[in-house]
Amino acid sequence: MEKKELDTTNNAKAALHPLKNKFVLWYTRRTPGVRNHTSDSYEDSIKKIVHFSTVEGFWVCYCHLSRPSSLLVPTDLHLFKEGIRPLWEDSANCNGGKWIIRFNKVVSGRFWEDLVLALVGDQLDYGDDICGAVLSIRFNEDIVSVWNRNASDNQVGISFSEGAIMGLRDSIKRHLKLPHGYVMEYKPHDASLRDNSSYRNTWLRG
Repeated sequence: MEKKELDTTNNAKAALHPLKNKFVLWYTRRTPGVRNHTSDSYEDSIKKIVHFSTVEGFWVCYCHLSRPSSLLVPTDLHLFKEGIRPLWEDSANCNGGKWIIRFNKVVSGRFWEDLVLALVGDQLDYGDDICGAVLSIRFNEDIVSVWNRNASDNQVGISFSEGAIMGLRDSIKRHLKLPHGYVMEYKPHDASLRDNSSYRNTWLRG
């Protein structure tokens, strides 16, 4: 009996489909009108929800999650590769930045789902440079951002206009099928640290 049960367990594990990357989903419920002024207080407010490493594990998790439209305002969902915390100061993020897209609340859930599927399925170009993605539920709009490791293409010796940052932007646009007129903004995390803001004072639009 024990041998049979062991074989069944091994067969079940063998039938799973591993993802290229393991992921952790985090949740932040902010207090309206109150800003976290220190990295420690912000880190304390971020809670791990679940982690997964297989296609099957992802769908089990995702099917039980609340839809963005049902989340309280203001709330953040963070989907990051395992080992990377959704913090500007994390060693994987500190030299990077994020592409930002602002959505009408009616359509944000669909675009967020498309981005999650692309990220989990490793479908975006420059995937090794991607750290994770964030959905920020706000009062008048929802904001989706994709975080990458390097905010300066000069680190890899190529021009900014032809480099990985712009290539990542174009890949996001293609996979989300962004309608004409949507503008993406980019902001390095060191700029966010200086002005204590995720989405104000962006540096690049395109």
